[in-house]
Amino acid sequence: MTDTPPPYPANSIPAAILDVAEKFGDTLALIDGERRWTYTELGADVRRSIAAAIALGIEPGDRVGLWGPNTSEWIFSALGILGAGAYLVPLNTRWSGDEIAYSLQKADASALFASQGFLGLDQIGSVAEAAPGLRALENVVVLEGATPGAKSFEEFLALGGGVSDAVVDERLAGIQPEDPADVMFTSGTTGRPKGVILRHGASLQLYGWMGTLQTMAPGDVNLVIPPFFHCFGYKAGWLSTFLKGATVIPQKVFNAEEVLQHIQDDKVSVILGPPTIYTDLLNHPRLHEFDISSLRVSCPSAATVPVELVHRIRDDLGFDIVLNAYGITEAHATVSMAGPGADPELVANFAGPIIPGCEVKIVDDDGNELPVGEQGEVLVRGYNIMTGYYEDPEATAEAIDEDGWLHTGDIGLFNDVGWIKITDRKKDMIITGGFNVYPAEIERVILLDDTVGEAAVVAAPDERMGEVGVAFVQPRPGKTVDVDALMAHVKGALAKYKVPREIRVVESLPRNASMKVLKYQLRDELRAEAAK
Repeated sequence: MTDTPPPYPANSIPAAILDVAEKFGDTLALIDGERRWTYTELGADVRRSIAAAIALGIEPGDRVGLWGPNTSEWIFSALGILGAGAYLVPLNTRWSGDEIAYSLQKADASALFASQGFLGLDQIGSVAEAAPGLRALENVVVLEGATPGAKSFEEFLALGGGVSDAVVDERLAGIQPEDPADVMFTSGTTGRPKGVILRHGASLQLYGWMGTLQTMAPGDVNLVIPPFFHCFGYKAGWLSTFLKGATVIPQKVFNAEEVLQHIQDDKVSVILGPPTIYTDLLNHPRLHEFDISSLRVSCPSAATVPVELVHRIRDDLGFDIVLNAYGITEAHATVSMAGPGADPELVANFAGPIIPGCEVKIVDDDGNELPVGEQGEVLVRGYNIMTGYYEDPEATAEAIDEDGWLHTGDIGLFNDVGWIKITDRKKDMIITGGFNVYPAEIERVILLDDTVGEAAVVAAPDERMGEVGVAFVQPRPGKTVDVDALMAHVKGALAKYKVPREIRVVESLPRNASMKVLKYQLRDELRAEAAK
């Protein structure tokens, strides 16, 4: 699709939030525990946060780390950092001190905002142990908890008292749509993460458009479960919601019963997240004791969404709208999205049409564009493409070619109505006896078995075939997987060379905080077994 990109609602993310704060006034904007903010109050606290960030010494172009769970403090810290003209560096809450230290060092961060004690861990201490001389540790603000030598969040906000509105306005006026907003470090499912540079203008264009497509409006309540360090929680979550005058509730850690209580008490109408969220809600033994009639908009975004789950999200959870989308961080996390009213079969198997202002083509290994129905690598071009990888021109040149096409590393195809289907990751492809095998195709077949909740197929070394597939399956709650019957089902549905050599039943699959399955851990396990 090459339609005109959506318009800029403002020059920067914090400027846009201040605009909607004025527009929506007394409408409820944010709920965090017992605390409530109207849009007017939200705007006032955003200005306080920007003033405090300026007083802290944060300068335009600085990089500032933000490490914590979904809270109101995270939102205000982010908007304060951005409003001071710095680049926000969101950090994965499940990373170790060494991984955080690497990202802060790579970005040369001048300060760190962090929750202390989340999940019972000494976050700041772990970073100091990993990299004692780290620059960011010289200027630490603690969002929750306390640590010696660091400012509390209240002390941070108090700093802004000496900064005038004129100084805040001047700093905001200096931010332009093409300026970097974030350095989003990739989840690191393989190797060291890279810092993806995303922009203010493109973020606002894309996520303002998304909120409209999702039909969000004042009166909607979005319980934001995906983590804020990821675009799904940050931009498709609270940013998109604020831009439409709806209400945000941050959810620190996913707990099905807590979520059901929120739905009932706060009249939650919007829940976005991976399919596992909806599966856990559906399988909760007390589901029918809660009033969930307020639910309206869902987006179980994943390459593979069982069609039965789409039907159950509508029929058993009562959502009116079930969406699906595809994106990668390097494309501001969105390339395609289905709108309301789509057929459940389409939503389950395809990730929607390409967003306005973006082009996509499917190519073979030689770069030749493939016709409808044939799968190859997905290439993306448009306003949503990242500026590049932070301080990594070589990796940027490898990812974006001279014609501006981002090589995603994803394998996909188009159907005859222009919807895209992501069939696998190029790097996850298994080459068995010279044949290319895409794990997602096998996983879709496995997930048709009603005893299977999750599935991951990875390559195992094989002396004769080079590689063979091994399927790891996680049973649905209360179900037992019959491995022989499941294997017979797979054999009946797939060509012989695609059938996995083995199916293993596991209690759970390894995941990162973004709920992505860490396939490299499964591959490492199989390689270690082969080495023995």
